[in-house]
Amino acid sequence: MKRKRYTEEQIISILKEHQAGASVPDLARRHGIVENTIYRWKSKYGGMEISEAKRLRDLEQENARLKRLLAEAELDKAALKELVEGKW
Repeated sequence: MKRKRYTEEQIISILKEHQAGASVPDLARRHGIVENTIYRWKSKYGGMEISEAKRLRDLEQENARLKRLLAEAELDKAALKELVEGKW
């Protein structure tokens, strides 16, 4: 079975349906997802608007980029340290 990816807009609209009174099993059946997925989305996106979800995604991407840059800098620093100490 092919895994379907939902956008933040779709996730938030599903969660708003739940807030409006739709039951979780009904939502899960209608959208073809597992009930646990709705609860996981609720913990991550609960109470957010679409613009806030987009901002969250952008911040997560920026955080990942900064982590990669830091890891590269630490590797360079370790290599230079070994070179200076003469362990090459």
